[in-house]
Amino acid sequence: MLNKLISGLVLVLLPAALFAAGNIEAGRQKAAICAVCHGTDGNSSNPSWPNLAGQHAEYIIKQLQDYRDGRRKNDQMAPLAMALSDQDIADIAAYYAAQKPATGQTRPENLETGAHLYRAGDVTKGLAACMSCHGPTGIGNPAANYPRINAQHAAYTELQLKAFKAEERANDLNGIMRDISGRMSNDAIEAVADYLQGLH
Repeated sequence: MLNKLISGLVLVLLPAALFAAGNIEAGRQKAAICAVCHGTDGNSSNPSWPNLAGQHAEYIIKQLQDYRDGRRKNDQMAPLAMALSDQDIADIAAYYAAQKPATGQTRPENLETGAHLYRAGDVTKGLAACMSCHGPTGIGNPAANYPRINAQHAAYTELQLKAFKAEERANDLNGIMRDISGRMSNDAIEAVADYLQGLH
């Protein structure tokens, strides 16, 4: 009896995430509709749509849930996400997290400025280094749910930074990205976005 009680308590106390762990093979099948925009392996051919290959599963889960629940606005993504269960989302996230990201290139004219902003920030504007959250190589921090941002399309990164700056996107933790992008000029955003495209 005591053993059953202890077992029951353990099951209650275990995180729900353990029961909703994503299945890569199931995710491959469920992501077929996503491939139209994000590519079969999560590497998008359209620079306005994000590469998802190698992105942390936790981050993908949060974004899909935010689209589904209206915390992140996008006319294309919202209706697709609304049709997904939590298990569907976990499976799709697991699939994309397991894929290998393609690498891009930084245009030479943005290399120096982009690298400086990413690695050192801009003290004159109170701008912290991007790598303090996203790491020296841009792989992010899954424990803190900071996304992988290296090898991402420059056009997509620029769109997102400008959306944060204009507060059109507001699903960032404690407004951190809105604060950071609000301190950046459009030229700085372009340079960092281009730098990240070639970072790997």
